[in-house]
Amino acid sequence: MTDAAVDPDLLAMAEDELSRAVTLSWREASKVTPWGDTFEGISPAGRNVQVERNYLWSGAPGGDILVEIAVFGGPSRYDAGARVSRTIRKGG
Repeated sequence: MTDAAVDPDLLAMAEDELSRAVTLSWREASKVTPWGDTFEGISPAGRNVQVERNYLWSGAPGGDILVEIAVFGGPSRYDAGARVSRTIRKGG
């Protein structure tokens, strides 16, 4: 899920981080779900950004896992950041 008006630099970083975050199998991800963290990084264009990564139950605990990534230019610019998500399906 993405917003068409999002900064392409932030979106590129969010999509890259999402591709890494979903390399976990359902079994691996289920051991840490629910879980999230925020860390600082450098965007492809060289900007200082924050990256937020969350593993959440998509519905009932023990089912599919929703992986959400947000990349933004700091807490005051969270709403202007890029957000992407993907589901790790149970048994998939």
